[in-house]
Amino acid sequence: MAKQQVTVPDIGGAEGAEVIELLVAVGDEIALDQSLIVLESDKASMEIPSTAAGTLVELLVAEGQELAEGSVVAIIEAAGDSPAQQAAPSSVADESEPEPEPEPEPEQEATSEPQAAAHVEAAVASAVSPAQSAEQVVPVPDIGTDEAVELIEVCVKVGDAVAEGDSLVVLESDKASMEVPAPAAGEVLEILVAEGGSVKQGDPLLRLQSVAGDSIAPAPAPAPAAASAPVPAGQPKPIAKAAVPAAAPAKPAAAAPASNKDIYAGPAVRKLAREFGVELGLVTGTGPRGRILKEDLQSFVQNSLKAGPAAAAAAAAGGALPTIPDIDFSAFGEVEITQRSKLDKLTAANMQRNWLNVPHVTQFDEADITELEVFRASLKAEAEQRGTRLTPMPFLLKACAVALRDNPKFCSGLAADGEQLVYKKYIHIGMAVDTPAGLVVPVIRDVDKKTIWELAEEVLLLAGKARDRKLTPAQMQGGCFTISSLGNIGGNGFTPIVNAPEVGILGVSRAAMRPVWDGEVFAPRKMLPLSLSYDHRVINGGDGGRFFARLLTLLADIRQLVM
Repeated sequence: MAKQQVTVPDIGGAEGAEVIELLVAVGDEIALDQSLIVLESDKASMEIPSTAAGTLVELLVAEGQELAEGSVVAIIEAAGDSPAQQAAPSSVADESEPEPEPEPEPEQEATSEPQAAAHVEAAVASAVSPAQSAEQVVPVPDIGTDEAVELIEVCVKVGDAVAEGDSLVVLESDKASMEVPAPAAGEVLEILVAEGGSVKQGDPLLRLQSVAGDSIAPAPAPAPAAASAPVPAGQPKPIAKAAVPAAAPAKPAAAAPASNKDIYAGPAVRKLAREFGVELGLVTGTGPRGRILKEDLQSFVQNSLKAGPAAAAAAAAGGALPTIPDIDFSAFGEVEITQRSKLDKLTAANMQRNWLNVPHVTQFDEADITELEVFRASLKAEAEQRGTRLTPMPFLLKACAVALRDNPKFCSGLAADGEQLVYKKYIHIGMAVDTPAGLVVPVIRDVDKKTIWELAEEVLLLAGKARDRKLTPAQMQGGCFTISSLGNIGGNGFTPIVNAPEVGILGVSRAAMRPVWDGEVFAPRKMLPLSLSYDHRVINGGDGGRFFARLLTLLADIRQLVM
């Protein structure tokens, strides 16, 4: 089976376009013309299709990367002959039995090889011609198809002054979206279309009073279907929708919220926002320069649904939590501004979501780990022989697994409707790891079935992968409970935030020797401060107390771990 490269086709002469979404992963079975990635430039977004069918063996791009025409996107191990080879027999048949060519209409030539995503600026520029009248009708330019497309946004309103090149409307199909620019500077006199309607090439969009006195040539009649040549394989698919009658003239006042012009979001995100029914002005962007990403939109919708209809309605009406005012700290002295990592921002968003949606309760206690530490120290030589290191974490994991088994409510999850509890028959425990890029939580599976030595090796392995940013998504999913340890950093306790949809998390602080009254004298004991936070919708104080009591007993006498 031959390996074939998939490259970026003609993207309209743009110097570069940003990869905003990966649609496939290595190992996926790819069909011919299946979309692989989504590119976005200043004016349009488009999906790049595969030029071969087979197995994806290598993906050579990443989100946020800038690509130009000819850049290699992926390598596909073809299941059979290449598309070019498969097309050869049909081309021979065509030569042997040529079909009669249709006669062209008078004063009209057939168009050969139209671009999949029309170069709107060039098309409009070619339509501009000097005229006596300063008033112009701006039509839909050549969009590479005779069928109707959806008009998703009107970017101006009557009375607006626009400069040459300013976006007037946005057109969109299933595969691409594009902005139609103003052919000249001037004032918008009338808007002739409505958002949500369908338009075709040549349909009038608006009337423009040109400052320079230029005008648009009369809109040509739509070309017949025979005049359109098929799009070559590998090109971005042209925008196309079922033909719908042109929309009625729009109401100028309802064109588009003025605030939308100041929102930094790509066409794909704007389309998703319309599908969700979300006003983009309410969403906080976490992308570069504050751009709204798909993840931001999805998090906003998820939070609104969890908060309930009343809270969602209040947020839509401007009744959300008051925002902290933006302060210019440089007014008080020298400052340095750095960009937060994507992982850091994602962690912050998750923490805020969990804190706002989960009613937290935290209980504090101390575990006597004197005997545990003596036993751990006695195993140091054996750990070196095994090529590992025995930290307190494997013992904490094992003790929590037994406590979870004995207190199954802590190993449950609340159903989305809040009417049911889902009890998990497995015990997977997350372990929070602090990395230079931010906090990550790899999950150790089936903790109750593993030995202390197996847990010790897995703890070191996953912690190393976390710091090297080599964890896979599967290694960070499926947890039932989480342990967040400050280790030797310090502190006598803290309130860890529950990692929803889990219902409990254990915070571990620094152990210290303390005098403990044994009934007769004060004896030195090594005490470990613990903090247990839980979701009070599922766990009550009695449940938390029983879990804590069982955990402290196990840590004080580790022999009970084998009982």
